[in-house]
Amino acid sequence: MKHLIISIAIIFLSAGRLCPQNIEGIIAEVENNNPTLTALRKSAEAEHIGNKTGLSLNNPELEFNYLWGNPHSIGKRNDFSVMQSFDFPAAYAYRNQISEYRNVQVELEFERHRREILLQAKQLCNNLVYHNAMRAELEKRVRNARRIADSWEAKYEAGEVGIIDYNKSRVNLLNIERDAESNEIEREALLAELVSLNGGNPVDLTDTLFPLQAIPSEFEEWYAGAEQNSSLLQWLRQEVSVSLKKEKLSVALGLPRFQAGYMSETVVGEQYRGISFGIAIPLLENRNAVKYARAKTLAVQSAETDARHQFYNNLQALHTKAISLQKNLNEYRENLLIYNSTELLMKALEHGEIPVTEYVYELTFYYESIDRVLGMEKDLNAVVIEMTSYK
Repeated sequence: MKHLIISIAIIFLSAGRLCPQNIEGIIAEVENNNPTLTALRKSAEAEHIGNKTGLSLNNPELEFNYLWGNPHSIGKRNDFSVMQSFDFPAAYAYRNQISEYRNVQVELEFERHRREILLQAKQLCNNLVYHNAMRAELEKRVRNARRIADSWEAKYEAGEVGIIDYNKSRVNLLNIERDAESNEIEREALLAELVSLNGGNPVDLTDTLFPLQAIPSEFEEWYAGAEQNSSLLQWLRQEVSVSLKKEKLSVALGLPRFQAGYMSETVVGEQYRGISFGIAIPLLENRNAVKYARAKTLAVQSAETDARHQFYNNLQALHTKAISLQKNLNEYRENLLIYNSTELLMKALEHGEIPVTEYVYELTFYYESIDRVLGMEKDLNAVVIEMTSYK
């Protein structure tokens, strides 16, 4: 009984793994299972810790001197001191603020990589849907071609058609079967890539219809939201903030540094104890540091402006492309429905009004149109997927 229960459980678990999945479920799995994202998450956690180091005071300095007197009669001398040095107080505030900005950047960098990986997974799913649709279409074509080839084989054996028509029907079947095999090879390769992104866990996407994607009609309104959600632009804005704080930090480090502590000196019959205080005036050490920090800020601000312009132009091009593809696709579908003559061609072939060669030739145009429609749907969906990655 135990073995029976275990066997049934294994069957159900295996069946669960083989159940077809939708795109949203696959993307959620990739986000959880992708090994690159797991490594990046751990790296981000380490960066958080690293950005919090070096913010405290410098290490205190402990000094002890034991000196022998000469001549011996003057005795020995012991010196002991504990000193703590520190920068101008504002420097510590700026370092802490820079650390916070850096940690925000760490998260933005992780988010950018996460979106790139999920975008790759979505595009793979999009290509899989295309090849699934092509597989369904090619299966219909194979069935049709096989029916014709079998029919013409019977007619050839009965002496009703010649060898040329018979051979043409067999070649037509052979070509379509090879197309189906090539499509299946591409489909399996895409599945393998998706499994790799999913950490080696199996996936099964059987959808043959592309998901409906809404294209925003108002570009500027949509762009405003996309700009705010862009991890790259947010990272650059943080980098500008970091650079501005570094300017202030450079100014603070150009101010005097202080040193304070306790010191004692002991000689024969005498002992001195008290506080020690020092000041370091950076006359040469930080020369040109502020000028360099300001130059870096200008460079980062220029890079941020350039990235924003490129981002705008890229999204505008994507939006324009999506609108054009959608318009062309709708028009092409309508015309294809109007001018579809596959049934008429079949009737003409069955009644002997046209030979197989003409039937195959005319049908090829229709097949090419179907392929073009599926390709346009794939291209449109690919553009919209890239646009929606900034949500």
